[in-house]
Amino acid sequence: MASYTKIKANNKQGYKWICTLEGPPDPITGKRKQIPRRGDTQKEALARAQAEYDKLAKGIDTKKLKKLTFDQVADEWLKFYSKGRVKKGSVIQRGVQASLLKKYFHQQLIIKITHRDYQNFLNIHDDLNYARNTMLGVNNTANMIFKYALKNKIITENPVVDAIVPHKEVTVEEIENKESLIEDKYLDRSELLEFFKAVTQYGYPQEKEIFYLLAFSGFRAGELCALKWTDIDFDNNQIRITKTLLGSNMTNYVIGTPKTKKSVRVVPIDTDIMSMLSAHKTKQAAQRIEELKLFPDYHDMNFVFRSERGYPFHVQRIRRRMYSILRRTNIKKHATPHIFRHTYVSMLAEAGVDLNTTMNRVGHEDEKTTLTVYTHVTKKMQHDADLKIKNHYADVLNLSILQEP
Repeated sequence: MASYTKIKANNKQGYKWICTLEGPPDPITGKRKQIPRRGDTQKEALARAQAEYDKLAKGIDTKKLKKLTFDQVADEWLKFYSKGRVKKGSVIQRGVQASLLKKYFHQQLIIKITHRDYQNFLNIHDDLNYARNTMLGVNNTANMIFKYALKNKIITENPVVDAIVPHKEVTVEEIENKESLIEDKYLDRSELLEFFKAVTQYGYPQEKEIFYLLAFSGFRAGELCALKWTDIDFDNNQIRITKTLLGSNMTNYVIGTPKTKKSVRVVPIDTDIMSMLSAHKTKQAAQRIEELKLFPDYHDMNFVFRSERGYPFHVQRIRRRMYSILRRTNIKKHATPHIFRHTYVSMLAEAGVDLNTTMNRVGHEDEKTTLTVYTHVTKKMQHDADLKIKNHYADVLNLSILQEP
C-alpha cells in the first residue's frame, strides 16, 4: 500500500510528492524497510519507489551495491573464472582482455554502465584501429563479467546484450592488394636469407638456434620457450611439443598445456638444425657447471633456451630481439616470431607437402591463415609451372603459331 506526502520544493509548482512503499522482507533478518522516493507527481514518485521495490525483491540492494566499481567486479569474476576447468593460458588471456575494459571503465560504478556506454567503448576502440578479432575476444570477456554481475544480483541488465562489435568493410585497395597482403604474412627465401645473415652478424648467444628452429619447425614462440632437453629426440631427429610457456616475467613463468589438442604433436626436424641443437646442448652443459657455482639459486629445470640463472627465455624477449635484428635488414614486413609459422607453411607448400600433413606439423585443427598462405603458395607454384612449360616448349608453341593459316 502506497502512502503519499506533499512537501515544498523549488520547482515550477512549488511542491513535490514523496511516495513510500513497504519493502520486501530482508532475506536474512526478515525485517521490512520503507522505500521513500520523490517525484513531481504522485505517479512519478510511485514509479521510482516501485522500481526500487522490484530491485529489492530480486535481492539487489542498491545502497550496498552502488559503491561497487567495474574494476572490483571484474577482479572478482576473474578469480571465479580461474577456479573453473580452464587453461592457465585462458586465464591470462582473459585477464589481459579485462584490463582493457578496466582501463576504460576505471572506477566507474558497474550498476551505472549502460548499453550505450558499452557500445561507445566498442566504437572508440574500433576508431583506434584495434583488430576486430581482438575486440571480439574482449567482448566475450565483458559479457562473462556482466553475466556474473547479473547472476549475483549486482546489476539488473547486461549492457553487452545486442552490442555490436564494429566490422570494417573491405576497401577496393585491400581487394586489389590481397595477394601482397598474404605475402606479408610470411618471409620468402630471399628475406629469410637476409634475416639469418643479420642473426649471424648481430644476434646474441642462443638466438641463431632459436630463430632457425622457429623457421624450420612451425613452433609457436611459447612452445619453443617451454622446450626441455627431454623433448628432443636426437636419434630420430624429431621434437615433441607437449607444453607452452605463459607469462611475461622470466622468473614468474607458468607452464601450461598447448593451445589446442592438435597442438600436442611430434615434429620432424631437419638434420642440420638438430646438429645445431646438439652443439648448443654440449656448450650449455659446460656453461651450467660454472653457473651452478656462481648462482646458489640456479633454476635447474633443463630448459633448452635459458638465462644464465637457468630460467627459460620468455616470448617478449624473443620478440624484442627479433625487432632489433630486423632493423639491421631491408625487410619492411611487420614481423613477429609468429611469422615463422607461416613461413614454415610456405616451405612445406613449396616442397609439395599436402595440406593435412602441413596442418599436423604446425598443430592446427582449422586455421584460416595457414590455409590462406598454403593456397597462395600453391597457386603461385601453379602459375610458375605454367610459365616454365611455356618457356621450355617455346619452340613447339612458336611452330604451331607459324603454321596457322
